[in-house]
Amino acid sequence: MNRKTLAAAFPHTIPVLMGYLSIGIVYGWMMSAAGFVPLWTALASVTVFAGSGQILGVDLLSRAAPLADIAFLTLVLNFRHLVYGLSMLEKFHDVKGLRKLYLIFSLTDETYALLSGVRPPEGVDAHDFYFTVSLLDHLYWIAGSVTGAVAGSLITINTEGIDFAMTALFLVIATEQWLSAERHLPALLGLGGTLLPLLLLGPDGAGFLIPALVILVGGLLLLRPVLEKPRRLEGGEGL
Repeated sequence: MNRKTLAAAFPHTIPVLMGYLSIGIVYGWMMSAAGFVPLWTALASVTVFAGSGQILGVDLLSRAAPLADIAFLTLVLNFRHLVYGLSMLEKFHDVKGLRKLYLIFSLTDETYALLSGVRPPEGVDAHDFYFTVSLLDHLYWIAGSVTGAVAGSLITINTEGIDFAMTALFLVIATEQWLSAERHLPALLGLGGTLLPLLLLGPDGAGFLIPALVILVGGLLLLRPVLEKPRRLEGGEGL
């Protein structure tokens, strides 16, 4: 990582910085309230780095849930990574060694949104740019979770509602992508394909996630011929 790459990557990660610090603090506070010392919080954030999965894990670990239950719920919650990670194969194709493994490991929802919607500026190596964005996001999460764990071990306050910061983070990233995207059809498909299973199945147990992913993947495959056509430059903007 050099200064030029860092200067190019950092501005794009500011929304993630705000969100990860907030949510990370909440996670660290939850770990502290569950009886885990800050060291365990730090180790989890360094080696696991799955925000929603880690937050789910606090409740499961505090209840001494069976390992089979933990494995299944984690798989359901993070199954989406298997799907959208496929779209990164081309970008990560020429990356070699440990750096490639780290890019795969650190591909969270927010990092994926950044890497799929932002292009490196001229004069900046693309692989260095991707790595720097991923590393910065990881460091933000570690900093937030450790701060929350230390603070939670010293003081106690009511943090109800602060978890909305993650929702706000997604809205900021989604808005930026909507404004910069040439086509809005994938975003509309994502909205409709997620909302329908959510309304039919409800949010409990995250049982709507797999049907939603099936709808999204199937819809994108069906719409691929349309999405790959050049966008019309005259007569208005198409979807």
